[in-house]
Amino acid sequence: MITGIQPTLEIPLPKPIDRGRPFTALAPMQDVTTLGFLRLLGEYGPPDFLFTEYFRVTVHSKPEQHIVDSVLHHGTGRPVFAQMIGESVPDLLRTAGLLSELPIAGIDLNMGCPAPKVYKKNVGGGLLREPQTVERLLAALRGGIKGRFTVKMRIGFDSIDNYERLLGSVADNGVNLLSVHGRTVKGGYRSEVDYPRIAQAVRTVPCPVLANGNISSAAKAQAVINATGAAGVMIGRACIRNPWIFRQIHEQWTGKPVFEPKLSDVRGYLEVLYRTITDPSQQERYRLARLKKFLNFIGVSVDPEGVFLHRARRVKTWSELQQLADQFLIDNGKADLSYRDEPWPGLIARPNCEGQENRACSL
Repeated sequence: MITGIQPTLEIPLPKPIDRGRPFTALAPMQDVTTLGFLRLLGEYGPPDFLFTEYFRVTVHSKPEQHIVDSVLHHGTGRPVFAQMIGESVPDLLRTAGLLSELPIAGIDLNMGCPAPKVYKKNVGGGLLREPQTVERLLAALRGGIKGRFTVKMRIGFDSIDNYERLLGSVADNGVNLLSVHGRTVKGGYRSEVDYPRIAQAVRTVPCPVLANGNISSAAKAQAVINATGAAGVMIGRACIRNPWIFRQIHEQWTGKPVFEPKLSDVRGYLEVLYRTITDPSQQERYRLARLKKFLNFIGVSVDPEGVFLHRARRVKTWSELQQLADQFLIDNGKADLSYRDEPWPGLIARPNCEGQENRACSL
């Protein structure tokens, strides 16, 4: 039942790891921010806030058990927000009620997924084409959600024409936290990030804003905070490539020595990934196929020519991949070399999937 708009600042955000510092958050990524990957980040250095994969909301939907498990059993000690995607107010409110029974920090609405198969259903990033629909959804959800209500959005669908109006809807409807990915939906993942538009959100809405988009290192995180005035950063793909990134950011912001991973650390990370994000009950080829999706991101920082990335995509067995990893990350003194903070110029994690018509929010 809609109970009326609640002021944004009535519900403070959960306490961060380091008080007085900008927030860090794990971006919601389908088929990535699973239970296994959340647990992995808990070991490598978690962010302040976690966001789940999105719960698909339709007339007959119920919260997917594997995502519920990630809420219940991640064990990081950090607060987790449950993200929903959909456009039916009654079903979103019904699902929000079910999710509110879980130990979550808040409910997040996805208004940014750029996958054509998603936005063509007028959900995720597709909502940004209809600001009047966004106004209706935000008012209804704010009225029906008793706890924290947060939003993740892009700056527009194929232009920023509706952006100011969309921000006004966020400001008027008591949203507790706004995460802004500084690209349009049609801009996918390879267009330039429009950080001035994130700064515009910071100036416009009364709630804290997290900056999202190409935050690829601790140094970049600080630069984006300086440029936008955001309350914190939300990081997605970069933490696949570098699972230490949240630790590094917190160390940088608190004046501690910043951990610098070696190639031997990356070799160990591959072993942990294989154990934690693949299903041991599956055949090896399926486990390897899933691991390769993560390798696409890791490989762009290994060697400047992209040879490791090219060859890793073509291995047939886990043993073959282990030998390849030893060759590029361990042998001939490589173990003690530093792992690059940023991807090598010219290397692309997913060359067939990162144009403007990107195919999915997942890997």
